[in-house]
Amino acid sequence: MNKSFILSCGIALGLSLSGCVSLAPKVPAAQPDIPAAWPLPETTGAAQGSAVDIGWRQFYADPRLAALIEQALRNNRDLRVAVLNVEKARAQYRIQRADRLPSIAATASLQRARDINQPVPITQQYRAELGTTQFELDLFGRVSSLSTGALERYLAEGEASRSAQLSLIAEVANAWLTLAADRESLKVAQATRDTQEASFKLTEQRHALGAASSLDVSQAQTTVETARADMARYTGLVAQDINALRLLAGGALDESLLPSGLGDDATMLGALPAELPSDVLLRRPDIQQSEHLLRAANADIGAARAAFFPSILLTGSVGTASGQLNDLFGGGTRVWSFAPQISLPIFQGGRLRAQLAGAKADQQIALAQYEKAIQAGFREVADALSLTDTLAGQRQAQEALVGAAARADELSRARYKAGKDSYLVALDAQRALYAAQQQLIATRLAEQTNRVTLYKVLGGGWNERTPVSGTP
Repeated sequence: MNKSFILSCGIALGLSLSGCVSLAPKVPAAQPDIPAAWPLPETTGAAQGSAVDIGWRQFYADPRLAALIEQALRNNRDLRVAVLNVEKARAQYRIQRADRLPSIAATASLQRARDINQPVPITQQYRAELGTTQFELDLFGRVSSLSTGALERYLAEGEASRSAQLSLIAEVANAWLTLAADRESLKVAQATRDTQEASFKLTEQRHALGAASSLDVSQAQTTVETARADMARYTGLVAQDINALRLLAGGALDESLLPSGLGDDATMLGALPAELPSDVLLRRPDIQQSEHLLRAANADIGAARAAFFPSILLTGSVGTASGQLNDLFGGGTRVWSFAPQISLPIFQGGRLRAQLAGAKADQQIALAQYEKAIQAGFREVADALSLTDTLAGQRQAQEALVGAAARADELSRARYKAGKDSYLVALDAQRALYAAQQQLIATRLAEQTNRVTLYKVLGGGWNERTPVSGTP
């Protein structure tokens, strides 16, 4: 029988038997012990779909913010590193997967030898061969388990990249909204300063005429200086906000994309379904990443178990050999070799048991981290949902407070000018109005950022546009 045919059959048999058995255990089921659904606010209503399906271009309604997010997705360095980590993990997986197939190499060699104790001439031999070296016959699934672990880690890096994109979009939106709020606060501080300067000049005039005391002048000056200090503080905050946006966007910013003030329509979030099950968390990329890492740790147990069993290595080649180079491919020069090797671990000093124990511990760690990721995700969603109604009610109350404070300020000014009240009463009304205006801006910012947070923690931000109903 043709020897090369026998060798080919042996390699084919090795490939067919490779990976027939997997010693990896069943992936343990996570038990995060969380409620089946969140307590949704009554105002969420009912709607089709979920936040994860809303494209970020539809969610961030302001076109300037959407354009800035697009720039960040192109240029942000952290996101670029996350994408490159995916490429690196894919390369590592392909390297590991290559071990499941024999490496075929062509070799050519020349060997010259002479026995110095014998009066014989130098002998030489030319060889040209094609074969494989140290190919492991994966009867117990060690190589297959390692390949599976590498695949799961590659998939985990992919989910990490998705999570990085969601986080980047939310960070850009929050930085943009913070800039808008600080610019709005700066406007209020400027308006307050202008009003207080006019009031201060009027008080000085009244003091010159003897209608106001020196105390009234000093009190009026304190309001002016307070407004000036707030202007300087908010000017610095605005500069810092722009720097933060520039870093997130990965380059220079177009001034036309920056907000001039805080509006109420920068973000949106459609009504949530009347019943929102907690298993929507499983669509979050960070939780899917934890699941892939758990599967990778589980595959490592299979590889550690397989190390207790014999390993079979195949080495074989076919080719030609001749003492003369011009006869290397002539008739009668064909050669072949087949050298299987079996290795059975007998004494390893406890190394194999320690490796298995470590793999099992890694699996339990990955399981705990997976369960914690689910629990943390549930809390994030529950917190954002609980703030949805309370922030809306707080904003409405704060708007009413600003209106009442504005009327009180107007009346106190009139009574002070009429001489019915002291300047201290008017001063208190001015301070109350200014504080209410600034608190309203902070409340509106908190409401907007909570929408961003709810959108992110529900897994939204991966799709650029909302999928059309009926399309995959």
